[in-house]
Amino acid sequence: MGWGFAVSDFDVAVIGFGPSGAFAANLLGQTGLRTLVIDKSRDIYPLPRAIALDHEIMRLFDNIGIAADVQAHTAPFTASQHFGTQGQLIRRIDMVKPPHPLGYTPSMVFTQPPVEAILRDKAASWPCVQVELGSELVSLSQSADQATLVLRDEAGAERAITARYVIGCDGASSKVRQQIGVALEDLVFDEPWIVIDAMVDEAAAARLPQTSAQYCNPARPTTYLIGPGLHRRWEIMLLPGEDPKLMGQTETVWQLLKPWITPEDGTLWRAATYRFHALVAADWRKDRVFLAGDSAHQQPPFIGQGMCQGLRDVANLVWRLEHVLSGRAGEALFDSYGQERGAHVRRLTGRIKAIGEMICERDPIRAAERDAKVLEQGGGQPLTITRQEIVPGLECGLLDAQGANAVGTLFPQPRLVSGALMDSEFGAGWRLVVDARLAAAPALADDLRQRLGLRVLAIGSHGVAETEGVLAAWFDRNACQAALVRPDHYVYGVAETLDATQALLDRLSSHLGAIPARSSKEFA
Repeated sequence: MGWGFAVSDFDVAVIGFGPSGAFAANLLGQTGLRTLVIDKSRDIYPLPRAIALDHEIMRLFDNIGIAADVQAHTAPFTASQHFGTQGQLIRRIDMVKPPHPLGYTPSMVFTQPPVEAILRDKAASWPCVQVELGSELVSLSQSADQATLVLRDEAGAERAITARYVIGCDGASSKVRQQIGVALEDLVFDEPWIVIDAMVDEAAAARLPQTSAQYCNPARPTTYLIGPGLHRRWEIMLLPGEDPKLMGQTETVWQLLKPWITPEDGTLWRAATYRFHALVAADWRKDRVFLAGDSAHQQPPFIGQGMCQGLRDVANLVWRLEHVLSGRAGEALFDSYGQERGAHVRRLTGRIKAIGEMICERDPIRAAERDAKVLEQGGGQPLTITRQEIVPGLECGLLDAQGANAVGTLFPQPRLVSGALMDSEFGAGWRLVVDARLAAAPALADDLRQRLGLRVLAIGSHGVAETEGVLAAWFDRNACQAALVRPDHYVYGVAETLDATQALLDRLSSHLGAIPARSSKEFA
């Protein structure tokens, strides 16, 4: 086109085809960006690792058209009861009650291998997505215009490809992270545990606890989780001096499970020893390369947010890539990716770490003091908190500086009179959602609407009606009449009156920064 920019083989290269990489490939496929995704392994890991999803993730799955398929492999996450040193109930962690704010069960357990297969199959179905399995990254370099990746196939043959941007979703030992020289910061949590998955028979399932449990016993802290169907998981802390390899042997595993089940009650599916870490990348981006998922952070599993965090990363990043590559925003938009995700991961990891430290207390005196303190917080009774209140919103980044408490939170998804959820009816992307109980949607200037593909949705008595009052309650609670919602469903800003919506859009336009004079696709 005469602009003097290098022509790249791909718009985006995704390294790693696990859950985060596969989800990134789906979001990129949906945008039409030319995408290459590679993974050294051809096969999906056949054993369960992640076990929990939440409603935010299911909403994102719905946005790419796989929610119904995924739901076949899920079940509601039962409340987790925390028991103290004397076996007494000291706390419950549950989920918010109906009507559900995002339209899905707020907390779910799932079976990872088939869900990962669904993600991969959908990713491969997008015409603009090229999947290469059995291919590994050898080296990565960058110029002003693109990144060059040297790849090696299973036969040992190497070739170089170029991409405008790269997303490293290649796990805790990330080659991408190493290539760009990013260190992991230690958030100071390091405890050895064994994770045991078993498929039990129906009689054993009936005898086992009917809710998930956390045994905060200083002699041997243990987590018990109810998975889909007859899947049960135990996470058991290893004690000082115990050899992880020996503890993972089948005979020892059954000894650990003896208080609950015997070999006659079911079969072992997996037993793996881990060190539960709390780590986060010092930088989430180096020029044209981004980190996401386990390559950017690792955290203890105590409320099951590890995989969810990785999917949040790519949901946060991909719309930014689409905006920059399509010319809707300048590259400064990328600066808020690491700001937002880094702060979110640190805050959530801090909360999970606090829960983990409480659970892992092995001093009997301090454990008894912990029990008393937790009960005191509930006024002498076991306190119930929700998993949803543990997961924070966004605190910084691409958010309206004039915002109230709603800014940075997830926008609700009402069910409409048609029976469909809001996203299914109207799609995702940028949305200005107005409370149409009060008035019809306002007329707005066209420039930013056209630039962002902004949809204006009027929901209420003067627009499309909802059935459960989820959105009306949200508007009332936040004392506003309109909300500007980002493509990843976080609230950019709110307007107290409909007359103030244009000013809100003007602030977003300023926040997005300078617009390139031409679309990046012209020289891609």
